[in-house]
Amino acid sequence: MAGGPGRLEETAIDALTRVHLTRLDKVLYPAARVTKGDVLTYYIRVAPLLLPFLQDRPLTMHRFPDGFGGEGFFEKDAPAGTPEYVDIFTHFSKTAGRDVHFIVCNNLDTLIWIANLASLEIHIALSTAGSFESPDFLLFDIDPEPPLRFDDVIDVAHIVREQLEGAGLQPFVKTSGKKGVHIVVPLISGYRFSEAREFAHRIGREIARSTPHVVSEFPRSRDPGTIFIDYLQNAHGKTMVAPY
Repeated sequence: MAGGPGRLEETAIDALTRVHLTRLDKVLYPAARVTKGDVLTYYIRVAPLLLPFLQDRPLTMHRFPDGFGGEGFFEKDAPAGTPEYVDIFTHFSKTAGRDVHFIVCNNLDTLIWIANLASLEIHIALSTAGSFESPDFLLFDIDPEPPLRFDDVIDVAHIVREQLEGAGLQPFVKTSGKKGVHIVVPLISGYRFSEAREFAHRIGREIARSTPHVVSEFPRSRDPGTIFIDYLQNAHGKTMVAPY
């Protein structure tokens, strides 16, 4: 296929991977004319940065076979035909009442395979497969309700950072994939999800008391002109969009 600026040629990608590639010229982002080949090229180039965040973590794919803007779907279970080089983590889900076979992306072939399935978002668990019941990430999801904007989210993110650093923690920030930001704190092993959730809720309540437009309780999360510090994501089975 004709390569765009910076795009790896199909033969070059084939030389990198065991994945059977399909429809690389399919447009996945119509507004920007970004093809599946472009997405694969991006995943390959960013792999040294992305793979450490995926290592040993159960994944949920957000797939868009008809491209972004089409009807996407979330997929937790490894689909039929999953190749042998893809690691699988099996866990019994009480909610579903059955085993769920999660994909774990521990190598470049798996990352390319995920991209070939038009997974335009990769969502990671807040715990690893080896310690699935114990989170190693604490997550604050901060989203604005109109007329507040992203600049207002940034202001609140700074306040959250100050609170966390005051508690002796080192927070990191990334975009959330929608309209806000995620603030993520690495945790040492041994905590329960309920403990992480209560700590995040306490931080939110403290900020809400001193910041008029911040709310910390779910019933007010959609109030116009507010920013909800969402602590509820700190629960078993919840995920966040992976960096990069």
